Amino acid sequence: MGNPWAVLAIAATLALAVVLLVTVRSQSSIRRRVDRTLARLNVRPVEGGSRGLDQVLHRLERAVEQAAAGSVSAGLHSGRLASALAAVPQGIVVCDIAGREVYRNPAAAAYVGARHTEALVEQVVQEQLDVALEGGHAHRELDLLGPPRRMLVVRAEPLTGPDGEPGVGALALIEDVSERRRLEAVRRDFVANLSHELKTPVGALSLLGETLVDEDDPGVVKRLAGRMTTEAFRVSRSIDDLLDLSRIEADETPQREPLSVGLVVADAVERVRPIVELRSIDLDTGGVSRRHTVRGDRRQLVSALANLLENACKYSDDGSRVEVRSRADGTWAEIEVGDHGIGIPRRDLERVFERFYRVDRARSRETGGTGLGLAIVRHVASNHGGEVRLASREGEGSV
Repeated sequence: MGNPWAVLAIAATLALAVVLLVTVRSQSSIRRRVDRTLARLNVRPVEGGSRGLDQVLHRLERAVEQAAAGSVSAGLHSGRLASALAAVPQGIVVCDIAGREVYRNPAAAAYVGARHTEALVEQVVQEQLDVALEGGHAHRELDLLGPPRRMLVVRAEPLTGPDGEPGVGALALIEDVSERRRLEAVRRDFVANLSHELKTPVGALSLLGETLVDEDDPGVVKRLAGRMTTEAFRVSRSIDDLLDLSRIEADETPQREPLSVGLVVADAVERVRPIVELRSIDLDTGGVSRRHTVRGDRRQLVSALANLLENACKYSDDGSRVEVRSRADGTWAEIEVGDHGIGIPRRDLERVFERFYRVDRARSRETGGTGLGLAIVRHVASNHGGEVRLASREGEGSV
C-alpha cells in the first residue's frame, strides 16, 4: 500500500489547505460585507495595512466611531438646534466617543478663549469630559483670578443615543456663577447687618424703658425719650426698607397718576424729619416748584426721594446743608438732592446702587440702615422710565 505515513501527511496537507481556503473565503466574505456596510454608512474606511480579519474589524470599529461622531455633529449643527445652543448663555462642549470635540457654542468659545485662563479652562473641560466618557458624572469649580476674577462651574455628563444606548459621547456645561456667589455673599452680609440693625435698637429701647420707669427728673426723662425716638426710628426704617423694596419689585408697572413734585418732596421731607432734626440739618427745599407735575406712583416716588434725603443727612456733618431742587421740561421732570458731606470714593460710584452695598460699613452701622435705600431709588426710577445719576467727590459732597 505504500508508505502509510506519506499517505497521512498528504491527507493532513489537503485538509489544512481546505481549512485555509475556507478561512480565506470566509474572511473575503466578511470583508465584502463590511465594505458594503461601510458604503451604506457613507464613511470612508481606513486605508492601507494588511487585509487580514483584524484589519477589517479595526476598519469597522473606526467606521462606527466616525459614523457616531458624524451623527452627533450633524445633529448639533442642524439649523434650529444650532441656533438654540448658540443662544444659551452657558458654555456647551460636546465630544464623540473617542474624545474628539465635535461642537462648542459661542459661550464656550469665549470661556476657553479668554486671555490668561484659556489653558486652564480647556484642561478642566477635557478632564471632565474624560470622566463622563467613562460613564461618570463630573463636577468641578474654577476660581479664575482674571482679570476679571470669575468663578466657573464645569459639569460633564455622558451622552446616550436616541434609543438610550450608551457610548455616544459626552457633554460639558460651563457656567459662570460669579454673580450668584457674589449675591450669596452679600445676602449673608445683609442678614448679619439686618440682625444687628434690629437687635441693637430693640435692646436699647428695652434698657431705656426700664430706666424711665423709675426716673423723676424731667430733664433726664426728656433726654431718654429722645434716644428712644431715635432707636425706634432705626427699627422703623429697617422694616420700611424691606417692605418698600418688596412692594416695588412686585409692582413692575406702578399705578400712575398726576402728581405735584412739590407734594412728593413735602411727603418725603416728613418721612425724614426725625433725622433732620436730630442732626440739625439745614434742609432747603426752596428750589422745588409746585408747578412741576409728573405721572407716577406716589408711594414709590416718595420712598425713593426719602431714601436720597436720608442718605444726604446721614453722610453729612451735624448742622450741614442739604438742598432739593426740581426741573421740568415737557414730558420729564428731574429732582436733585445735593449735600456737602463726606462724598463717595470714585471706586464705589458704580456700586452704590447695588442692593446691600455700603461704602462705609462702620458709619452705616453707626447711623443705621440696611444698604437697601439706593437700590430702592434705582428700582423706582426704572419703574417710571427714568434713571439715576450721581456725581460725588470725597470731602466735598454728592449730588
